[in-house]
This record gives sequence, C-alpha cells and structure tokens, in this order.
Amino acid sequence: MLTHAASLLLLLLPQSSEPPHAGGEESKAGAPQDLTELSLEDLMNVEVEVVSAARHAQSLSSAPAAIFVLTSAELRRSGATSIPEALRLVPGVNVARLDSNRWAVTIRGFNSQFANKLLVLVDGRSVYTPLFSGVWWDTLDVPMADIERIEVVRGPGGALWGANAVNGIINIITKPASETLGNQLSLLIGNEDKFIGYVRHGETTEQGAWRAWA
Repeated sequence: MLTHAASLLLLLLPQSSEPPHAGGEESKAGAPQDLTELSLEDLMNVEVEVVSAARHAQSLSSAPAAIFVLTSAELRRSGATSIPEALRLVPGVNVARLDSNRWAVTIRGFNSQFANKLLVLVDGRSVYTPLFSGVWWDTLDVPMADIERIEVVRGPGGALWGANAVNGIINIITKPASETLGNQLSLLIGNEDKFIGYVRHGETTEQGAWRAWA
C-alpha cells in the first residue's frame, strides 16, 4: 500500500439560478441518514436497491441471488485507488495482483489474468475484450469518486446475462452525470504506484448532462 500519499482535489461547479438540490427532489431520492440515529425497527426497513440479480431494480433483501454491494461511502472509506483493489473487500471474490499494473480477478476459483468466466459490466454494458473474453483490469479507468456502487453476484447468471456470466457478475454503476458537474482534478503520489491522477469535466445541456475524464 502507499506509505506516502498526497492528493489534490479541485471541484468547480457552474453557477445556477436554482439550488443544486431542491427539497422535493432530495426527499424523493432519499437523503442519506446517520444509521447510528435510527431505531432497530428503522434499521430493519433500510433497503439497498440492486439491478444485477434479475436485470431490473429490486431490493437487496428480495434479490434471488448471492449478491454483495459496495457503496460509494464504503469505497471512499476503503482508500482503494482502483476497482480490483476495491473488489478485495467483497467476500468470495479472488483478487491477485500479478505485477504493478496487471490483475487477476475471478469468482469460484480458476484465477488467472485471462480468466473468462466472469461477466464485468459498467452501467450494464460489458467491458470484456474479444481477444480472450476477459477483462483488462488495468484499462478500466473509471474514477473511483464517480462510482455509485459495485454490485457483485456470486454464482451463474448466464440465463439472464448470457456469455461469460458462468461464475458471477460484477456490475460497476456510476453516478448520474447530473451529480458530477464541473471540473475535478485528482492526484495521488506514492512510493508504489508512483502517480495516479485524472481530470474530469461535466456539464448540462438542453438534452441532459454529460461528463468526460482522462
């Protein structure tokens, strides 16, 4: 892990005549609550929504699959700087670092860099390479700050998702573009990963919102 790290974060949001989150919209989205202030009955009613188990939105407790969810808050607290590193937090996921930038990630064994029995999605779209039907994890450069949650289904899902979903499914779901407006610069410097950084820009148009990063 990094022993010396420095990060720089710059966030510039465009000016608007309306507040970024109106009260009505915030109540519909369900503003995050401090779980330590909830009663036991309220905690039992806290539901996490998932889409990977049955290809439609449903509560985590009713999903007919062994599914684990990493939230954006958990990703931030973990200090993970890459998606494979974050997947080490998921029970049943085998993550091996082969060298400084190559990873092997699988479920239910058969772990190698060219493992092709795990379906990996970003916002529901497959990111496998046609070369060996696997994933080049070092090129999966989605900014960690833009990830809303990571859903991991342990077990076969070929009947719903098709090819590659033999041993499991990893669905990386990013935040809506409307929640990542403005400019953001992130830099991380250490003694192992010498330099990690990205710049991201997002804005709204008449047709909607968009973002891009490099």
